[in-house]
Amino acid sequence: MFQTFLYKICRAALLTGCLFLASCENNEGDVNDLHTKKTGVEEAKDVVITFTTGGKTKAILTSPLMLRVQDTVPYIEFPKTLAVDFYDDSGIVESKLTALYARYKESENIIYLRDSVKVINSKGEKLTTDELYWNRNRTGWEFYTEKPVKIRTFTQIIDGIGMEASQDFKQRYIKQPTGIVTVPASKFPM
Repeated sequence: MFQTFLYKICRAALLTGCLFLASCENNEGDVNDLHTKKTGVEEAKDVVITFTTGGKTKAILTSPLMLRVQDTVPYIEFPKTLAVDFYDDSGIVESKLTALYARYKESENIIYLRDSVKVINSKGEKLTTDELYWNRNRTGWEFYTEKPVKIRTFTQIIDGIGMEASQDFKQRYIKQPTGIVTVPASKFPM
């Protein structure tokens, strides 16, 4: 009888041990996800945003995709290109901007642009850079960067590092010019 009782206890212990060995296992990623903060993301497609001042259109931004991310510091992201047309007080386009990526921090009112950033003004002068900031609060010097820039006019090739420029791109200041070449208009490689 004692032997049967001992046999049942051993069998119960063995089955219980097997259950512990066969119990569920959590993926390490799943466990870490429980402790990470989830952010809300709103998505909009084929976006057109009009910026106005005093009832006058100052810029129209278009993008195929816009993400509004609700994080500790909310921001708006344009991960699949954007294009902006800037207008003067008469409603005429004074410059155009394109970039492959942009991020707008609403609390700072600054747009960060990167990857193939191009600005072309009404005179056909062209700026290219890898990174550019657009700050609407810096009246007269809305564009700025610390990265290398290339400016092409109809008679000059201007390269440098760091720049500040007006939104219409008519006024600009290159912080560290690395080269200015004057070329006759008939021979310019535009």
